[in-house]
Amino acid sequence: MGGGGGGSRGSIGDTSYLENRAKEILRQGDSGRKNVFISFAYEDIDEVNLLRAQAKNENSILEFNDHSVSEAFDSERADYIKQKLRERINRCSTTVVYLSPDTLNSRWVDWEVEKSVELGKRVIATHKGDAPPTGLPSFIQKHGIKVVKWAKLADEISRE
Repeated sequence: MGGGGGGSRGSIGDTSYLENRAKEILRQGDSGRKNVFISFAYEDIDEVNLLRAQAKNENSILEFNDHSVSEAFDSERADYIKQKLRERINRCSTTVVYLSPDTLNSRWVDWEVEKSVELGKRVIATHKGDAPPTGLPSFIQKHGIKVVKWAKLADEISRE
């Protein structure tokens, strides 16, 4: 009894399949929620915390596991900061960039986006209100990053 044919699901000996399946499960988390890294200028922490809270609300259609930092790293330890950010970005399937007038002045947002692209992560930019802030960062055009209103972010994240 048992055994069975090959099928397309892979087999116990198919380590490539198992590795890819494990990565997919880790990216989505155990609830089907997406694992997301949020890149933002630290001056926007209050608005980003609203976004995080919205995703935790059971009645919200915005669902993700936030793997970004909640506090600014000590800026004098750049190599350590980059290592920690790289680890967090690598655990995610998507990087969400919160756009504001302060984004252009952030020391880290540009690096986080470049690292996300380098690691093959999907990058989406979002903003509050009806229109993005004037003077968008150059990485938007350079990498063809889609810009969506905050109200449309849940739909865009779910398209992965």
